[in-house]
Amino acid sequence: DSSILQDADSIVIYCDGGGRHPYNAHLDELNKLAEQGVGMVNIHYGVEVPKGESGDAFLRWIGGYFEEWWSVNPHWTADYKSLPVHPISNGVKPFSINDEWYYHMRFQPEMKNVQPILTAIPPKETLKRPDGPHSGNPAVRKEIGQPEHMAWAYQRPDGGRGFGFTGGHFHWNWGHNDFRKLVLNAIAWTAKADVPSQGIDSAPLTVEQLEANQDYPKPDNFNPARIKAMLAEWNQ
Repeated sequence: DSSILQDADSIVIYCDGGGRHPYNAHLDELNKLAEQGVGMVNIHYGVEVPKGESGDAFLRWIGGYFEEWWSVNPHWTADYKSLPVHPISNGVKPFSINDEWYYHMRFQPEMKNVQPILTAIPPKETLKRPDGPHSGNPAVRKEIGQPEHMAWAYQRPDGGRGFGFTGGHFHWNWGHNDFRKLVLNAIAWTAKADVPSQGIDSAPLTVEQLEANQDYPKPDNFNPARIKAMLAEWNQ
Protein backbone atom coordinates (compact mmCIF):
# COMPACT_ATOMS: atom_id res chain seq x y z
CA ASP A 1 0.00 0.00 0.00
CA SER A 2 2.09 2.88 -1.27
CA SER A 3 -0.36 5.43 0.10
CA ILE A 4 1.36 5.15 3.50
CA LEU A 5 4.40 6.83 1.98
CA GLN A 6 2.59 10.01 1.00
CA ASP A 7 3.03 11.60 4.43
CA ALA A 8 6.52 10.19 5.06
CA ASP A 9 9.35 12.49 6.05
CA SER A 10 11.87 9.73 5.40
CA ILE A 11 11.74 6.16 4.08
CA VAL A 12 13.98 3.51 5.67
CA ILE A 13 14.57 0.22 3.87
CA TYR A 14 16.51 -2.82 5.13
CA CYS A 15 15.91 -5.59 2.62
CA ASP A 16 17.22 -8.01 0.03
CA GLY A 17 18.95 -6.12 -2.74
CA GLY A 18 20.29 -6.54 -6.24
CA GLY A 19 17.69 -7.79 -8.70
CA ARG A 20 15.34 -8.58 -5.79
CA HIS A 21 15.38 -5.06 -4.38
CA PRO A 22 11.76 -3.88 -3.88
CA TYR A 23 12.63 -0.44 -5.22
CA ASN A 24 13.41 -1.75 -8.71
CA ALA A 25 9.70 -1.95 -9.53
CA HIS A 26 8.80 1.44 -8.03
CA LEU A 27 11.46 3.83 -9.30
CA ASP A 28 9.07 6.41 -10.78
CA GLU A 29 6.93 6.54 -7.66
CA LEU A 30 9.94 6.85 -5.37
CA ASN A 31 11.53 9.46 -7.59
CA LYS A 32 8.46 11.67 -7.20
CA LEU A 33 8.73 11.35 -3.43
CA ALA A 34 12.44 12.18 -3.54
CA GLU A 35 11.68 15.25 -5.65
CA GLN A 36 9.26 16.33 -2.92
CA GLY A 37 12.11 16.23 -0.41
CA VAL A 38 11.35 12.90 1.25
CA GLY A 39 14.47 11.49 2.89
CA MET A 40 15.80 8.01 2.17
CA VAL A 41 17.84 5.63 4.32
CA ASN A 42 19.17 2.38 2.85
CA ILE A 43 20.72 -0.22 5.12
CA HIS A 44 23.04 -3.14 4.28
CA TYR A 45 21.80 -5.21 1.29
CA GLY A 46 19.31 -2.40 0.74
CA VAL A 47 22.14 -0.30 -0.80
CA GLU A 48 22.60 -2.75 -3.69
CA VAL A 49 20.65 -2.42 -6.93
CA PRO A 50 21.48 -3.26 -10.55
CA LYS A 51 23.64 -0.84 -12.50
CA GLY A 52 21.60 1.30 -14.87
CA GLU A 53 18.22 2.80 -14.12
CA SER A 54 18.11 1.64 -10.49
CA GLY A 55 21.72 2.56 -9.79
CA ASP A 56 21.26 6.00 -11.34
CA ALA A 57 18.20 6.53 -9.13
CA PHE A 58 20.21 5.65 -6.02
CA LEU A 59 22.90 8.14 -7.02
CA ARG A 60 20.19 10.81 -7.19
CA TRP A 61 18.49 9.76 -3.94
CA ILE A 62 21.28 8.74 -1.55
CA GLY A 63 24.47 9.61 -3.42
CA GLY A 64 25.85 6.10 -3.81
CA TYR A 65 25.13 2.38 -4.04
CA PHE A 66 26.68 -1.08 -4.24
CA GLU A 67 27.52 -1.78 -7.87
CA GLU A 68 28.38 -5.32 -8.95
CA TRP A 69 31.92 -5.76 -10.29
CA TRP A 70 32.90 -2.51 -8.56
CA SER A 71 31.89 -2.87 -4.89
CA VAL A 72 32.71 -5.80 -2.57
CA ASN A 73 31.04 -7.45 0.44
CA PRO A 74 33.64 -9.02 2.77
CA HIS A 75 33.24 -9.72 6.48
CA TRP A 76 35.82 -7.79 8.49
CA THR A 77 36.34 -5.73 11.61
CA ALA A 78 36.22 -2.05 10.75
CA ASP A 79 37.94 0.35 13.13
CA TYR A 80 36.28 3.74 12.97
CA LYS A 81 38.89 5.85 14.74
CA SER A 82 37.20 9.20 14.19
CA LEU A 83 33.94 10.60 12.87
CA PRO A 84 33.32 13.87 11.03
CA VAL A 85 31.52 16.85 12.48
CA HIS A 86 27.99 16.20 11.24
CA PRO A 87 24.57 15.83 12.90
CA ILE A 88 24.66 12.09 12.12
CA SER A 89 27.81 11.80 14.26
CA ASN A 90 26.33 13.64 17.24
CA GLY A 91 27.00 11.70 20.44
CA VAL A 92 28.61 8.78 18.57
CA LYS A 93 31.99 7.66 19.89
CA PRO A 94 34.60 5.98 17.67
CA PHE A 95 34.04 2.22 17.60
CA SER A 96 35.28 -1.03 16.10
CA ILE A 97 32.97 -3.87 15.09
CA ASN A 98 32.87 -6.93 12.85
CA ASP A 99 30.24 -6.96 10.13
CA GLU A 100 29.78 -7.57 6.45
CA TRP A 101 30.97 -4.07 5.67
CA TYR A 102 30.52 -3.51 1.96
CA TYR A 103 32.95 -1.01 0.52
CA HIS A 104 34.18 0.65 -2.67
CA MET A 105 30.69 1.98 -3.30
CA ARG A 106 29.78 3.70 -6.53
CA PHE A 107 29.40 7.33 -5.49
CA GLN A 108 28.44 10.56 -7.18
CA PRO A 109 31.27 11.80 -9.43
CA GLU A 110 33.93 13.54 -7.34
CA MET A 111 31.81 12.75 -4.24
CA LYS A 112 29.71 15.83 -4.99
CA ASN A 113 27.38 16.56 -2.03
CA VAL A 114 28.44 13.26 -0.39
CA GLN A 115 29.73 13.41 3.20
CA PRO A 116 31.49 10.24 4.36
CA ILE A 117 30.41 9.29 7.89
CA LEU A 118 32.12 5.95 8.60
CA THR A 119 35.56 5.59 7.07
CA ALA A 120 38.23 2.94 7.65
CA ILE A 121 41.01 1.14 5.79
CA PRO A 122 40.01 -2.45 4.93
CA PRO A 123 42.82 -4.98 5.42
CA LYS A 124 44.18 -6.73 2.35
CA GLU A 125 42.58 -9.97 3.57
CA THR A 126 39.19 -8.55 2.57
CA LEU A 127 40.20 -9.13 -1.05
CA LYS A 128 41.49 -12.70 -0.70
CA ARG A 129 38.58 -14.09 -2.72
CA PRO A 130 38.84 -14.38 -6.51
CA ASP A 131 37.22 -11.74 -8.70
CA GLY A 132 33.45 -11.90 -8.91
CA PRO A 133 30.39 -9.63 -8.92
CA HIS A 134 30.63 -9.16 -5.13
CA SER A 135 34.05 -10.52 -4.17
CA GLY A 136 36.70 -8.60 -6.09
CA ASN A 137 37.59 -6.72 -9.26
CA PRO A 138 40.62 -4.93 -10.73
CA ALA A 139 39.38 -1.48 -9.70
CA VAL A 140 39.00 -2.27 -6.00
CA ARG A 141 42.31 -4.15 -5.92
CA LYS A 142 44.08 -0.99 -7.10
CA GLU A 143 42.68 0.81 -4.04
CA ILE A 144 43.90 -1.63 -1.37
CA GLY A 145 45.30 0.24 1.61
CA GLN A 146 43.19 3.32 0.92
CA PRO A 147 40.36 4.64 3.14
CA GLU A 148 36.90 3.39 2.20
CA HIS A 149 33.50 4.74 3.22
CA MET A 150 30.95 2.39 4.77
CA ALA A 151 28.34 5.02 5.67
CA TRP A 152 27.63 8.35 4.05
CA ALA A 153 25.21 11.27 4.03
CA TYR A 154 23.96 12.89 0.85
CA GLN A 155 22.49 16.36 0.44
CA ARG A 156 20.48 16.44 -2.77
CA PRO A 157 20.68 19.62 -4.85
CA ASP A 158 16.95 20.17 -4.25
CA GLY A 159 17.35 19.96 -0.47
CA GLY A 160 16.33 16.34 0.11
CA ARG A 161 18.60 14.05 2.10
CA GLY A 162 19.82 10.48 1.82
CA PHE A 163 21.93 8.08 3.87
CA GLY A 164 23.62 4.81 3.01
CA PHE A 165 24.90 2.31 5.60
CA THR A 166 26.62 -0.87 4.46
CA GLY A 167 26.71 -2.68 7.84
CA GLY A 168 23.84 -4.58 9.39
CA HIS A 169 24.48 -8.21 8.45
CA PHE A 170 24.74 -9.36 12.07
CA HIS A 171 21.53 -8.71 13.96
CA TRP A 172 23.35 -8.52 17.31
CA ASN A 173 25.28 -5.48 16.16
CA TRP A 174 22.15 -3.39 16.78
CA GLY A 175 22.94 -3.95 20.45
CA HIS A 176 26.04 -1.77 20.07
CA ASN A 177 24.98 1.63 21.38
CA ASP A 178 27.12 3.72 19.01
CA PHE A 179 26.32 1.58 15.96
CA ARG A 180 22.61 2.00 16.70
CA LYS A 181 22.80 5.69 17.59
CA LEU A 182 24.51 6.55 14.33
CA VAL A 183 21.68 5.03 12.30
CA LEU A 184 18.99 6.61 14.50
CA ASN A 185 20.67 9.99 14.02
CA ALA A 186 20.75 9.41 10.27
CA ILE A 187 17.05 8.61 10.10
CA ALA A 188 16.24 11.82 11.97
CA TRP A 189 18.62 13.86 9.80
CA THR A 190 17.13 12.57 6.54
CA ALA A 191 13.69 13.51 7.88
CA LYS A 192 15.06 17.05 8.44
CA ALA A 193 14.61 16.79 12.19
CA ASP A 194 17.08 18.45 14.53
CA VAL A 195 19.52 15.88 15.91
CA PRO A 196 20.36 16.64 19.58
CA SER A 197 23.99 17.39 20.37
CA GLN A 198 24.18 14.09 22.28
CA GLY A 199 22.45 12.23 19.43
CA ILE A 200 19.22 10.22 19.50
CA ASP A 201 19.22 8.36 22.79
CA SER A 202 17.71 4.90 23.09
CA ALA A 203 17.72 2.41 25.93
CA PRO A 204 20.42 -0.29 25.80
CA LEU A 205 19.11 -3.50 24.26
CA THR A 206 19.13 -6.84 26.07
CA VAL A 207 19.69 -10.23 24.48
CA GLU A 208 16.00 -10.98 25.08
CA GLN A 209 14.92 -7.86 23.22
CA LEU A 210 17.21 -8.67 20.32
CA GLU A 211 15.79 -12.22 20.21
CA ALA A 212 12.21 -10.96 19.89
CA ASN A 213 10.29 -11.25 16.61
CA GLN A 214 12.87 -13.36 14.81
CA ASP A 215 11.77 -14.95 11.56
CA TYR A 216 13.66 -18.22 12.00
CA PRO A 217 13.90 -20.90 14.70
CA LYS A 218 16.67 -20.49 17.24
CA PRO A 219 19.68 -22.64 16.23
CA ASP A 220 20.68 -25.47 18.55
CA ASN A 221 24.08 -23.91 19.22
CA PHE A 222 22.71 -20.47 20.11
CA ASN A 223 24.65 -19.12 23.08
CA PRO A 224 22.91 -16.14 24.71
CA ALA A 225 25.69 -15.83 27.30
CA ARG A 226 28.17 -15.11 24.51
CA ILE A 227 25.91 -12.40 23.08
CA LYS A 228 25.37 -10.90 26.53
CA ALA A 229 29.12 -10.75 27.11
CA MET A 230 29.64 -9.13 23.72
CA LEU A 231 27.03 -6.45 24.49
CA ALA A 232 28.66 -5.76 27.85
CA GLU A 233 32.09 -5.37 26.26
CA TRP A 234 30.79 -3.05 23.55
CA ASN A 235 28.81 -0.79 25.85
CA GLN A 236 31.01 -0.59 28.96
